[in-house]
Amino acid sequence: MDGSQPSVKVFVSGCYDMLHSGHVAFFEEAATHGALYVGIGSDATVFALKGRKTINTEQERLYMVKALKSVQDAWINTGSGLMDFEEDLRRFRPDIFFVNEDGHTAAKEALCRELGIRYVVSRREPHATLPARSTTALRSVCTIPYRIDLAGGWLDQPYVSCHHPGPVLTICIEPDYEFNDRSGMSTSTRKRAIELWQNEIPVGNMEKLAKTLFCYENPPGTKVVSGSQDSLGIVLPGLNRLDYNGGYWPERITCMLNPEILEWLEAHLYLVALPPRIPGYDVLARTDLNPAKARNLSIAAVRCWDAILQRDIRAFGTAFREAFEAQIDMFPNMVGPEILEAIEQCRGRAIGWKLSGAGGGGYIVLVAPEPKEARGIKIRIRRSH
Repeated sequence: MDGSQPSVKVFVSGCYDMLHSGHVAFFEEAATHGALYVGIGSDATVFALKGRKTINTEQERLYMVKALKSVQDAWINTGSGLMDFEEDLRRFRPDIFFVNEDGHTAAKEALCRELGIRYVVSRREPHATLPARSTTALRSVCTIPYRIDLAGGWLDQPYVSCHHPGPVLTICIEPDYEFNDRSGMSTSTRKRAIELWQNEIPVGNMEKLAKTLFCYENPPGTKVVSGSQDSLGIVLPGLNRLDYNGGYWPERITCMLNPEILEWLEAHLYLVALPPRIPGYDVLARTDLNPAKARNLSIAAVRCWDAILQRDIRAFGTAFREAFEAQIDMFPNMVGPEILEAIEQCRGRAIGWKLSGAGGGGYIVLVAPEPKEARGIKIRIRRSH
């Protein structure tokens, strides 16, 4: 154990469905710090977070994890949600809570600080002689991407852009990671895309395909129309600027596939998980719209676009943050005390931040000047159709 004392207790927590070499490597790394104990998410917890059933039941997963030589003991976590292990952690009181970058959250870090537990974030690396593995990749060959809106989100809704025109900036994200359901990553639109096309977006005119997906998701009579940035953000590769002016569809679409710009974005953007939006969440409850507020959002989104093209990280981080603040000014229900606290804990490692999607949970998207300072999920932008 590299000199660690057997009395040092190390705790990890996760789903560990379809156990693979990546899981084993993670356990082996954690076990170098002490005796390893594993908390496993229940079937009900996984379904609530991912919107799908596990391949292996909780008892099967528990049996397999406990059989690994690097694991001292394991159990099914007693709670639910992203913090399903909290009561177990308080009762067990390990010396170390070990997570990888995909599993890092501000809430986990804060809980460890409260309990005096050392919080260790590991880089997600495969075993030296084995290929990288993820449960997402093993589950299926579905290549339909997700999307992140970087700035200007809400301007794709006519009731916002009618006050002032402006752009929404989106990036198309490869499905290397299974993002949580109801998380602002356009998971609902992606589900409609899978219903339409199964495992991949077909060849064809990309704007027409995006319009087909938009119409499929919003048939006649739909009361709450999903913004078209979702369908466009999924179908169009790279970075895209969608300029809206009071309509459901943008007046102009500008696609950016410059590899240097996309690599720059990948190097400076990170996601930190929050709990998903709760059922019944109403972001529109305290909406406060007027031309001045819509204009502020538009201006910040344009500045964000310009900073990206110039690869100016300071200007990008500032505009990124200002666009988010302009959103909150119009839709205060996007954030609550828990989300603001999570953002506060990320300030020291980032110069810009926002929530994925319409808020209420999901992910914090961070702009980090130095990649080594960030803790979170690294994204990969789709380059081509």
